[in-house]
Amino acid sequence: MSDSTSASTNNASVSMSVSNKNSITNSYNNFGKYIKLNVGNHLFLTSFDTLTKEDTMFKAMFSGRMEVVQDSEGWVLIDRDGKHFDIILNYLRDATLNLPDCTQTLNEILQEAKFYCIQSLAELIEQHIKVRAKKNTGDIDGCCKVIMLTAAKELPSIVATVRKPIVKLAINRHNNKYSYTSSSDEMLMKNMELFDKLSIRLNNRILFIKDVTSSEEICCWSFYGNGQKMAEICCTSIVYATERKQNKVEFFEARIYEETLNILLYENRNASVDEIIRATTPRFVSNAVNEDDLEEERSTNGNSASGTSRTQRKR
Repeated sequence: MSDSTSASTNNASVSMSVSNKNSITNSYNNFGKYIKLNVGNHLFLTSFDTLTKEDTMFKAMFSGRMEVVQDSEGWVLIDRDGKHFDIILNYLRDATLNLPDCTQTLNEILQEAKFYCIQSLAELIEQHIKVRAKKNTGDIDGCCKVIMLTAAKELPSIVATVRKPIVKLAINRHNNKYSYTSSSDEMLMKNMELFDKLSIRLNNRILFIKDVTSSEEICCWSFYGNGQKMAEICCTSIVYATERKQNKVEFFEARIYEETLNILLYENRNASVDEIIRATTPRFVSNAVNEDDLEEERSTNGNSASGTSRTQRKR
């Protein structure tokens, strides 16, 4: 009984394969060797074999399993945007795949590949998108460290300890001694946006400090190298309007870029993050000050002792 069952199953499978082959052959007879496609008013001419070589939506269309709509001139109508269909068709012809660099375009082609049920193409595009995303992520360090300066006494210790070039932006929007011009808020925001952009791009090479110690400066850039200030760009000024003073904030983008590039001349990549932590920790700062005082006191005592001995010798 089992033999008869297996035999009937084999006969059924053979009959199904034969029927599928017959349906494809009949479709071939209906459409001919070449098929004209109208995809969203983009016209393409390709062969029957190209469209049916893989198990895709086209194979289902031209095997009789799906309804095919044609116009009076015999063009098969596909209601889809055809701007990327040439990439789809070239892949079906000989597996040629030239993908663009634009992520948005890649996602559009991926959606088309999924619509036409071309699984192999969809997997290749998804893999390409992942590789590009990983590569782009590697170009920029995802972890950006910016020192927030909350006390003025911290700055000298940081400048003296850290061997990296330093870019500091002092921001104090609460300095309301005078009113602000109409464009000041926008210019202040542009300075802050540029600081964020530079800190992301050059975080590994420059130490960025944001000064919020409520100083008198409203918006001021400072550039440090080799333990001393090399340049400063003050973006605020006082102007007179309708017989009263106003604060005006400006955005000197070109000068800021220029000084940032200049400060890279003092770059030393051997700087350690531990140095920054030590410089900003009050315990280490006080110890450093005490040690300097002791050293100065020792040198003073030594000089006085040598002076005394010289006096005695003269006598």
